[in-house]
Amino acid sequence: MTEVAGKVETFLVGRLGPDVGPGEIARPSRLMEAMRHAVLGGGKRLRPFLAIETARMLGGSEAAALAAGAGVELIHCYSLVHDDLPAMDDDDMRRGKPTVHKAYDEATAILVGDALQTLAFEIVADPTWQPEARIRADLVLGLARASGLGGMVGGQLLDLTAEGRFGVANMDVDDTLRMQAMKTGAILAFSVEAGAIVGGADESQRAALLRYGLALGQAFQIADDILDREASPEAMGKATGKDKDAGKATLVDRLGIDGARAECDRLVGVCEDAVSSWGEGARILRDAARFTVARKT
Repeated sequence: MTEVAGKVETFLVGRLGPDVGPGEIARPSRLMEAMRHAVLGGGKRLRPFLAIETARMLGGSEAAALAAGAGVELIHCYSLVHDDLPAMDDDDMRRGKPTVHKAYDEATAILVGDALQTLAFEIVADPTWQPEARIRADLVLGLARASGLGGMVGGQLLDLTAEGRFGVANMDVDDTLRMQAMKTGAILAFSVEAGAIVGGADESQRAALLRYGLALGQAFQIADDILDREASPEAMGKATGKDKDAGKATLVDRLGIDGARAECDRLVGVCEDAVSSWGEGARILRDAARFTVARKT
């Protein structure tokens, strides 16, 4: 993961430089500086890691998978910038440094999120890294669906609903699972699917990998909720304990810490079963599922 993170960082540095690209008129220096603040020098890069390792397992192009994974990572970073805004979760720290609206201002932070989102689609649609138009179209369509109204953005709205922002909300376990599958799971699952698309997976292989990705996304969110209760702000690089104070819907609240851990273990089993047909070739994907629930940050 560290090796992949270094490659992703290098790729993103190249995309976030000051030089004007094709079709651009200018790159405002303040916007570029704030975008680099939001993206570079932090994060596990789990999403591009999943795209690259899935493509590798299938014999696909690492360069194409790296570009697709970097696009997903930019969507993730944009979501964090907007999620940290005062109108959303109102956070001051992210990855151990001030959030974008604290380091700059709210208007700049909103524009940073907008710019990262559009840059993500530009990268995924660029034939420089993926010459086959059909594959580019599949990647763009999948990323739009995972990040949009029926995925991440819709899940964020449901998360705010669970806080009681729009009236009394009573979310049961199924409601909570649906919200988390949209807000967090959809993008993580698409990271795996992106690798499957680049790697030329057939229909049955894509179905198996989607099952892996969905289970991984659920496990990741539950592990995150556990860390929010148990980890220190220093370890996480951001404030902890806020979800409970805000009344957010989590599986920890619904199942308790022990029940949530048991559900994480069950989901890891689903992940391992989903990729069992690849045998030793899927070892890193199996390790990634275990890492997701064992991580401390």
